[in-house]
Amino acid sequence: MRKSKVPVIKEDFTQEDPWRVFRIMSEFVEGFEVLSKVGKAVSIFGSSRTRTGTKYYKLGEEIAYLIAKEGYAIITGSGPGLMEAANKGAKRAGGKSIGLNIQIPSEQKPNKYVDILLDFRYFFVRKVMFVKYAKAFVILPGGYGTLDECFEAINLVQTDRIEKFPVILFNREYWKGMVDWIKNKVVKEGCVSSKELAIFTIADTPKEVVEEIKRFYAKA
Repeated sequence: MRKSKVPVIKEDFTQEDPWRVFRIMSEFVEGFEVLSKVGKAVSIFGSSRTRTGTKYYKLGEEIAYLIAKEGYAIITGSGPGLMEAANKGAKRAGGKSIGLNIQIPSEQKPNKYVDILLDFRYFFVRKVMFVKYAKAFVILPGGYGTLDECFEAINLVQTDRIEKFPVILFNREYWKGMVDWIKNKVVKEGCVSSKELAIFTIADTPKEVVEEIKRFYAKA
């Protein structure tokens, strides 16, 4: 005897939206509550795929170490690779080591050097936290996620949505192709003005990163 099929009832996820607002609000509230107490901070971004002990890993750790020694908390995305390197450097310096974790299908696990951890479901809430409490962004070599955070900050400064602050690309060799394209194509096409290139700077050593931050705030 042929069994009758049970009709599949699809959930109407649009009915969840009003309630989702409360979850979004809770992430903002928790983020503001925790991060408002850490003082001045620097957000450091870079590839999660960089292996421990490699050149960029060691440089990322040293950058965070020197910045933390200047009294800044270090904020990362809490994951492996260069995020781990930065948290490790902060912890080695005795500074505050903060991780803003994101819930994604691949299940990013916070690295062991994070002391203050916040967990987010929504990327846009997490982005607000990276920007709101940062006195500078340091962009280490990375992929799409790193580029996203980099250009988000540049755009916010460009459109006067936030006060200007240092956005530092680390390692000229890594970023040269992108920077040349912006100068030779994007600026020439009139999509960006030559003055807006000054929104970001480039540094080649950990010491240069720290000096750029100090120089910016010495003039402020």
